[in-house]
Amino acid sequence: MNFFEKFLLSLKATMPEPTNYGWFHLMFIAIAITSITLLCIFALNVKEKTFRWIVFSGWLTIVILEIYKQLVFSINANGDQAVWEFQWYAFPFQLCSSPLYLLPFITFLKDGKVRDSIIAFLATYSMFGGLVVFLYPNDVFVSTIGINIQTMVHHGLQLVFGIYFLVYYRHKLNWLFFVKGIITFATMCAIAMTLNIVMYHCLMAHNGQTFNLFYFSPYYPCTLAVLSDFIWPNVPYVIFLLTYLIGFTLAAAIVYTIPYYIIKGVRKNAK
Repeated sequence: MNFFEKFLLSLKATMPEPTNYGWFHLMFIAIAITSITLLCIFALNVKEKTFRWIVFSGWLTIVILEIYKQLVFSINANGDQAVWEFQWYAFPFQLCSSPLYLLPFITFLKDGKVRDSIIAFLATYSMFGGLVVFLYPNDVFVSTIGINIQTMVHHGLQLVFGIYFLVYYRHKLNWLFFVKGIITFATMCAIAMTLNIVMYHCLMAHNGQTFNLFYFSPYYPCTLAVLSDFIWPNVPYVIFLLTYLIGFTLAAAIVYTIPYYIIKGVRKNAK
């Protein structure tokens, strides 16, 4: 076992598995609320270049923590030997992984319809994913300290950036803004479905691991709350998939509606 492998194994330090609304959970809720407040006060009207640097900083944090997560998940100790095996179930292309791929477009892409669509997606669908984990993180907490931190920071940034994007681009908010986000959602779903099918036939059918991007693979059961209990086992796959797509879109619309009308009311009163 070399020094790097020993170092990685040392990063698997453990803690009592956090509980919903225990001290660990509440601490990160407080950090997220504080971050949102500070951004919306002190970075409300920053120049576009500064805004892009803020986004880039958040993306860099997500990337570093994701690399840590993948390395830690892939290494285990067997006596004095390190055993490497990539965990395909944790492949980082889920709804909640979208900032990993999309935030660079916000940073480097010129203003236009594509960038607007990505911003709208991150401020609706992605923010919904982060919000769900923050409200009910039970399934994502483990006994590894670093993984718990990565989980809370990653999903916290989804929530922070989602709200900050809505506030910063408040002059763009309307229902067309939300519709633009559907385009990016459809694109991400198409990529996930393609990878689900290709990877299953090329690899997963032979190695016994799970590869279920966006949790809607036709080859593995959905494990998302509600869908896994009531929809997946009881209806044909096509109906499940339509329920999934429509359900996430309705949830994203609800998440968007609340800040939309709050921001709209604040802007109206400020005139």
